[in-house]
Amino acid sequence: MSKKIHAVITGVGGYVPEYILDNQELSTMMDTSDEWITTRVGIKERRILKQENTGTSYMAVKAAEKLFEKTGTKPEEIDLILMATSTPDYIFPSCASVVADKLGIKNALAFDLQAACSGFIVGLTSSAAFIESGRYKKVLVFGAEKMSSITNYEDRTTAPLFGDGAGVVLVEPTQEELGVMDSMIFTDGAGGKHLFQKAGGSVNPASHETVDRREHSVYQEGQVVFKHAVIGMAGVSEDIMKKNNLTSEDVNWLIPHQANLRIIDAVVNRTGVDYDRVIINIQKYGNTSAATIPICMWESEEKFKKGDNIILTAFGAGFTWGAVWLKWGY
Repeated sequence: MSKKIHAVITGVGGYVPEYILDNQELSTMMDTSDEWITTRVGIKERRILKQENTGTSYMAVKAAEKLFEKTGTKPEEIDLILMATSTPDYIFPSCASVVADKLGIKNALAFDLQAACSGFIVGLTSSAAFIESGRYKKVLVFGAEKMSSITNYEDRTTAPLFGDGAGVVLVEPTQEELGVMDSMIFTDGAGGKHLFQKAGGSVNPASHETVDRREHSVYQEGQVVFKHAVIGMAGVSEDIMKKNNLTSEDVNWLIPHQANLRIIDAVVNRTGVDYDRVIINIQKYGNTSAATIPICMWESEEKFKKGDNIILTAFGAGFTWGAVWLKWGY
C-alpha cells in the first residue's frame, strides 16, 4: 500500500521595497505620532514600493527569483502558481499570469486567490490539495501586496497600518510525515461590510465621484475588526492544536498574521506558546496583508529545523480566518 502524499515547503523567497516610511515621516503627513502608532499597533515603519509603473507582480517576481536561486529550481519545472493578493496589477488578467510571464513560466496553471489577509494560508491549503491529488509536482504559493496603492494617506486610522512586500514558497510532494498536516479555515461573509474597498468593483465602478470620495482605498471599522480578529485567530489557533493533540511545548514556532501587536498577544496568550518561539516583524513592515506570513517565513528560514511543528494563523476581510499546522521540510 502506497504512503500518503503530503505537500511540503521546500524553499522560501521574499522581497520588500527599499523605501522606508517610518512613523516620524508619517506624522508630517497627518495628525499622528510615533507614540500613538506604536502603542496602538506596534508598527514603527513600513516599506513602500516607489518605482514608477510597478505593482504587486514586480515584488512577487523578485521574491521568486531569490527562491529559484536558492533552490536551483527552473521556471519550466513549475506547473502551478497560486497568487494570494488583494492588490493585483490589474483586475484582469490575473497577477499570477503576469508573474508567470515575467518569470518565463510557460507550462503552468496560474491564478489569483482573493482571501485578503488570510490569502496565504488559503493558498497553502489549496496547494496541498493540488499536490495530494497527484496532478501537480511543483507549486509556487505567493502572498504579495502593494497595499500603498489602496491606502488613503489622509486617514490616520488606516494609513499607519499598511506596507508593501511579497513572499513565496515552493511546495512539492513527499511521502515523509512533513509539510501541511492540517488546516482549519473559515469565512463569515457578514463581516464584509466592516472591512472592504467601497469602489472599483462591478457594484460601484470607478467614477469621478468615487475617486473624489477616496472610495478606492481601504475602509475599516477598526474596533469591530479588532474584536473579531482576536476571537478568530486566537480561537482557531487553539482549536487546531487541540484537534491534533499539540501542546504549547510541541509547537516550535507560531507565525501569526502581522496586523496588530495586541492581536498577536491575544493569540500567544491563548495558545500558551512561549514568546521566544513567536515570529514577529510587524514593527519593521507593518501589515502587508497576504504577504505577512511568507515574509516572516523568509526572514526566519534559518531558524527552522526539519520536522519543526509550525502554526500559521491569519484573519482578514471577508471575514476570513484560519490556521495551518505544518511540519517544516528541511
